[in-house]
Amino acid sequence: MQEGLAAGDNASNAERNELVYGEENVVNEELRSFSSSKIRIDTCMDNSRPSLAIRIEAIKDSFIDAKKRGVELRYLTDITQQNISSCKGLMQIVDEVRHLDGLKGNFIVSEKEYLAPSSPYENTKPASRLFYSNLKDIVEQHQYLFQVLWSRAIPAQERIREIEEGIIPVRTSLLENQDEIISEIKSKNNAANRISICSGFGGMQMAYNFLFDSYEKVIAKHRKGEGDGMKWIMNIDKESIPLVKIFLKAGIRVRHIKNMPPLNFGVSDKEVAITVEKMEGGKMSQSFLVSNEPLYTIHFNSVFDELWKNGIDAEDRIRDIEIGADWANVEVIPMSSKARDLYLNLVRKAENEIIIMFPTTNAFIRQKNIGVIQSSEEAVRVHDVRVRILMPSHKSTDDTVRYLKENYPTSIDIRYIEKMSDTKATILVVDRKISLVMELRDDSKRTFEEAIGLSTYSNSRPGVLSYVSIFENLWKQTELYEQLKHHDIMQKEFINIAAHELKTPIQPILSLTEVLRSQLKDAKQRELLEVAVRNAKRLQQLTNDVLDVTRIEGRSLELHKENFNLNDVVINAINDLVLGRDVLKNKNVRLSYDPQDLAILADKERISQVILNLLSNAVKFTDEGTILVSVGVKDSVDNNNSTNNKAVIVSVKDSGQGIDPSILPRLFTKFASKSHKGTGLGLFISKGIIEAHGGKIWGESNSDGKGATFGFSLPITEVSQYHTLF
Repeated sequence: MQEGLAAGDNASNAERNELVYGEENVVNEELRSFSSSKIRIDTCMDNSRPSLAIRIEAIKDSFIDAKKRGVELRYLTDITQQNISSCKGLMQIVDEVRHLDGLKGNFIVSEKEYLAPSSPYENTKPASRLFYSNLKDIVEQHQYLFQVLWSRAIPAQERIREIEEGIIPVRTSLLENQDEIISEIKSKNNAANRISICSGFGGMQMAYNFLFDSYEKVIAKHRKGEGDGMKWIMNIDKESIPLVKIFLKAGIRVRHIKNMPPLNFGVSDKEVAITVEKMEGGKMSQSFLVSNEPLYTIHFNSVFDELWKNGIDAEDRIRDIEIGADWANVEVIPMSSKARDLYLNLVRKAENEIIIMFPTTNAFIRQKNIGVIQSSEEAVRVHDVRVRILMPSHKSTDDTVRYLKENYPTSIDIRYIEKMSDTKATILVVDRKISLVMELRDDSKRTFEEAIGLSTYSNSRPGVLSYVSIFENLWKQTELYEQLKHHDIMQKEFINIAAHELKTPIQPILSLTEVLRSQLKDAKQRELLEVAVRNAKRLQQLTNDVLDVTRIEGRSLELHKENFNLNDVVINAINDLVLGRDVLKNKNVRLSYDPQDLAILADKERISQVILNLLSNAVKFTDEGTILVSVGVKDSVDNNNSTNNKAVIVSVKDSGQGIDPSILPRLFTKFASKSHKGTGLGLFISKGIIEAHGGKIWGESNSDGKGATFGFSLPITEVSQYHTLF
């Protein structure tokens, strides 16, 4: 560093960074750099420098000389009303001049050198200090910087035309200096006929600290009947009331809204200023986006007008708060991310109780993944909160439920409910004071944000307690359900044991009775013994039915499949019915069957049991006419609408009473019978046997109003011989 440099020193090719002092030395250094440049000189100067470039002949001549040598000259500055003539002069001696609003700082960069003259206190004097560098990194850095600024600038001709014709240029800029922000916004406020502001309490505090005096002109205009004055929208609470009253007293109209937009903005008839910062405590925002783009001003004026229309006058809001009649807050939250943050925050801040109802297993898993269960554990540990959860049971959540019950046996209680087809929302209630209901939009989505739709937050006491009531009712129902389930298990176990115990002595009774009957000669005694045998067989059948019902309900019905001729089973069932029972006695009924061989793979005894049951029912409810038994094969349509499969169809059609309409909806359930004979278990057992084979069973009244038809189908893959009957 030195006070003036010799020409020989300056001409040195060695890398150097230096400070040059003195106006004359600074000008000489600039002239030397201009004379040594061979390709390009880019000049970036604030609005005070163009006049010097024209007024100081040596500098003006250096531009002219460089241009004559073929050096490209670009000049970037802030063109104003004050320097417009100088800029016009520059346009005559350099290749191109451009304008950039508010440009600050001065530097010159060529292909090999960088010079940065300081800005003097007096704008009419040359700089008295200059930083010089020919270091490659510094030169390239400022070449890049100039290019960025140059690309953002507009041609000088365009800016000059705006000034001379009074055209207001469309500008959008980001202000990041506090003094500049205050100055710019005050200037715009003073020129405005209307100002509309939407901000949080921090924004109002900031305006009071830094901008309040600039509102006086627009308020004064409004009082004279000029312009629309000032309006302010915010969320008014107890803390903000004193400042709101000051603004009201100054003549600013204020309204309250519950749901504030995410941006703080102020918009006039000409411009808009926007910031995302909250300005808590009245601090100045570190940045403001300012624009006079008509699309922006129209948009934000429209947004403000809509908010204002739905707002509540500040005087009414303040009165409600001061007399303790503040309205309950019910808020619809469309953003899933905001609902998630609120959800977790409510759970963490619970003081006494958390109750949650999950509509599906996937809902539980998604909300566990965002931290709801972890936050509940934290609330238990920190605040000794009691947590109760209702959710569907599923193996995928068993480990989590087991962990919570083992680690928080007295604090976290979980009960299972069936998946609720009608309830499509997660319901959270905290301390019986706050509810959050999150609508389930798509349960197949993996993340919380994708799965939920609208959420509703409320601290309305009647609304919150209604959700508590719903939860408590379901909670009690699960308790009753568990008790009934326990009793049902005990009942089934008792019936199963009793049936087995009954079956054990019945067989010896039947065997010994048969032996005794064969040895008796007296007809009267044989008749009495027949009564005993018949009732023992009925008891045996009842016992077998009870055991079958137990197996079907316990899903433990075993099938012993074998290949057999279905025709033989049907004929044997008909013979057993005709020859071995008294059911056809005193009835004018004829059984009709067209025999045909049909090989199938199934449990022979069980299929025989079904056919015999259908035949017995047909005979029981038919006093006269024909009972037609049909067997055949037809194409079967599977779940994929494929017809490549075959199915055996067995049907029994009678001409009796038909099916009682009151019985039809529960035809194949237990005890579905209006007959005084039998237990009403036969069709239930038949359904269980057929479905265990993968088949279907059905029953319907005949279309002519006489009798009914029962049938069943069994899937087959191969048949030895069949005739299509359908």
